[in-house]
Amino acid sequence: MKKAFITGITGQDGSYLAELLLEKGYEVHGLIRKKTYTSKDGLKNIKNIKNNLVLYKGDTNNHSTIYDIFSNIKFDECYHLSGVSFVDYSLENMQSIMDSNFNSTHYLLDAITKINKNCKFFLAGSSEMFGDPDTTPQTEETSFNPKTIYGISKVSSHYLLKNYREKEQLFACTGIMYNHESPRRGGQFVTKKIINSAIRIKKGLQQDLCLGNLDALRDWGYAPDYVQAMWQIMQQNTSDDFIISTGELHSVREFVKITFDCLGLNYLDYIKTDPKFFRESEKMPLCGNNNKLKEKVKWKNTKTFKGVINAMINSELPKVI
Repeated sequence: MKKAFITGITGQDGSYLAELLLEKGYEVHGLIRKKTYTSKDGLKNIKNIKNNLVLYKGDTNNHSTIYDIFSNIKFDECYHLSGVSFVDYSLENMQSIMDSNFNSTHYLLDAITKINKNCKFFLAGSSEMFGDPDTTPQTEETSFNPKTIYGISKVSSHYLLKNYREKEQLFACTGIMYNHESPRRGGQFVTKKIINSAIRIKKGLQQDLCLGNLDALRDWGYAPDYVQAMWQIMQQNTSDDFIISTGELHSVREFVKITFDCLGLNYLDYIKTDPKFFRESEKMPLCGNNNKLKEKVKWKNTKTFKGVINAMINSELPKVI
């Protein structure tokens, strides 16, 4: 039986990945922050599988915690999905973001190198690594140009991974993931805000929805499809880096319109825009070329843009009262 270790196991991606690995017969271990373990909704994404998991309380920023876990269990695969995932455009949280996203990668790679070099490693990268790209769609050869501390932390982690891969001959991969949604998307993200607000408007609990630039473009996928890509990448004979994306661009306006249409509402009657929600405009949109993933790994996305939105609506409708 294969053993896998997942950081961020309670998050959107981590919980879907844990379910996938359990279905494939893995013994699944996960690290959970103490405050997440004790919070009211901290374990909601894994509540149905919690008893089938081996869970540890701790922090990826603690080197001794990571070292102790890897010393006791010989893992076949490690998926590093935890860290700060909300894009912050200020410099206020620079140190904490670098600690969460870079140091944790370093501690995991160091533990694998010293204890079990046969353990395969996957790093969750981000389209924010490209930041302000000079071309679109982006490929694995496109130059990184991060514009946020989050993006910088991911690029730094990626180059650290490459260094370990080349010098220590580790099987280590970065999956550069573009926006991906699901019913488990956190409430701080604009997609979940749109879904929840539209449902509240439909039920007479809210009057309008205030957003930023409705014409902003994103490459939106489906989280369960993306964790399937992670697993497929880790089953290859040699390690490599891959863009995980749909290769399609949709605007925030499209997301809003489809959401309101599904609820029998005209979005134009309820949407307001506020400059304080506007992000700096991008010269080139972040859109991923997934040809390498499709050709080498034989991956495909299964749910359409509208299908993702429908899944999110159907999940949230009963919860909004």
